[in-house]
Amino acid sequence: MPLPMSKTQNFENHAKLYPLHHFIIMPMALIYLGWTVVRTDFSSSTSVAESIYQLLLAFLILLISYLPRIYAIKNQNRIIRLEMRQRYFHLTGSTFYDIEIQLTSAQIIALRFAGDDEILALIDKSIKENTTPKEIKKSIKNWKADHHRV
Repeated sequence: MPLPMSKTQNFENHAKLYPLHHFIIMPMALIYLGWTVVRTDFSSSTSVAESIYQLLLAFLILLISYLPRIYAIKNQNRIIRLEMRQRYFHLTGSTFYDIEIQLTSAQIIALRFAGDDEILALIDKSIKENTTPKEIKKSIKNWKADHHRV
């Protein structure tokens, strides 16, 4: 049974921004990288070494702040693939593997938002017409909300 949420999810509002990541950590890491680039000094061997050191540190901070998000999204995408395998089997009684190889990961993730009453038709359409994930999401009539997506 789905959890009650304050707002119905649809194509227009399904993307999420996480304030700590999107508005604090990443901007600060980018500002630090930009500030470091502006302050690079190649006037002497000591300043070149210091500038390279600071650039490496700034780039490392940027990567470290982005890496957990990449891991979370990759893990969630694997879970969505497993969920789609289970849903497809539940709806058809057959495995999803033969269908899965005909779809991109992004298509599978987009199809995840379709309700059980329309997902099979959207899968067929996606395979036949090579529908983009955005087109898939826009064509969903019975949106199956995912309020836990990273």
